[in-house]
Amino acid sequence: QVRVVEFGGGLVQAGGSLRLSCAASGSIFRIRVMGWYRQAPGNQRELVADITNLGRTNYADSVKGRFTISRDGAKKSVYLQMNSLKPEDTAFYYCIAEGITGIGESFTSWGQGTQVTVSS
Repeated sequence: QVRVVEFGGGLVQAGGSLRLSCAASGSIFRIRVMGWYRQAPGNQRELVADITNLGRTNYADSVKGRFTISRDGAKKSVYLQMNSLKPEDTAFYYCIAEGITGIGESFTSWGQGTQVTVSS
């Protein structure tokens, strides 16, 4: 069983910054990739950014240059620094972790999500 928990989020004015954190725990042999998705009301869940265990990053075009994803492998954690926030960044943000469990099974685990609201 792999658990993923997000921290951070909240209300911020346009142009401001927020930092999201996410930690995975449980029977984990190796994490292959961790990342962040978001879903606004009426929209599909979309990838924001992800990072592999080798440090390779991938960003949605809408956040490039404003958001930075980073990881701490030892802590099985991933972070999302969000700068120059816009009202259109308002959404529920979900953390995801993919990898191999301690018994050799693949896993994909989602967190419960955290709300980010950007006021204009």
